Amino acid sequence: MSHPDARPYLWMLCGSFSFTLMAVLAHVLIRVEAVCDWQTVAVFRAGLVAGFAAILALVGRAKFVFWPWRLWVRSVAGSCSMLCTFYAFGNLPVADVVTLTNTFPIWVAVLSWPLYGHSPGLKLVIAILVGVAGVVLVEQPHLESGNLGVLSALAAAAFTAVAMLGLHSLGDLDPRAVVVHFSAVATVFCLGAALVGPLEHDTAAVLAPGVMAKLVALGLVALVGQLFLTLAFARGAPAKVSVVGLTQIVFALAFDIVFFGHEVNTLTLLGTLLVIAPTAWLLTRSR
Repeated sequence: MSHPDARPYLWMLCGSFSFTLMAVLAHVLIRVEAVCDWQTVAVFRAGLVAGFAAILALVGRAKFVFWPWRLWVRSVAGSCSMLCTFYAFGNLPVADVVTLTNTFPIWVAVLSWPLYGHSPGLKLVIAILVGVAGVVLVEQPHLESGNLGVLSALAAAAFTAVAMLGLHSLGDLDPRAVVVHFSAVATVFCLGAALVGPLEHDTAAVLAPGVMAKLVALGLVALVGQLFLTLAFARGAPAKVSVVGLTQIVFALAFDIVFFGHEVNTLTLLGTLLVIAPTAWLLTRSR
């Protein structure tokens, strides 16, 4: 992978693996060991990344920004996506959450019609329907039980789409400044969720060495994933880099099977493929 043209895709692969590790650590803390509420984990994820990103921005002498208003759209939408994602981690297996949240290109395609006047053609409509069918197959047991984690993960994908559309107009801002602004806003949102929402676990549990180590590791791998993602999009073709990012679904599925004993039936595998295929196709479209 020493060839310069291959490096962005290796970086994205590493970024996908890092984000998968973050998801696994969140799953362990919230569901496996059940020592933290999802709100607590979200606070540490946002707060640690905000601190690390601010240090990097200061070292790189990046100028902090608080405006234009589209920056706030990106940060608020991204914060809502983070809250929905961590709620889903508390109710669904890792692979399911990752699969559902990676449907954001489908939401981008849907939202581009009212926002930018890009009416969907027949191929796009078919891609969206195939993706929806895939979601139904992947989540059939959870849909039957009325698990709100499914709706939360899909809402996270929708908010991510809004955030991505907001980023479209922020190309003139330093990416480090955008990350700091988003992480700071997300920290406020996560703290608000922790204060408002009921907590089942004692927050003092985070002081236990093992728990604190996992929370710090979660923040570090999230930051590493963000750095790899930034490098990949800065040096590689965005469409191809985005498609490589779908490997996160494969990584998450492997972790679920090997470490958490998550059973995967034929319908689930078929549904995963039906989600990945149209998503990859949408990511390679020029518009």
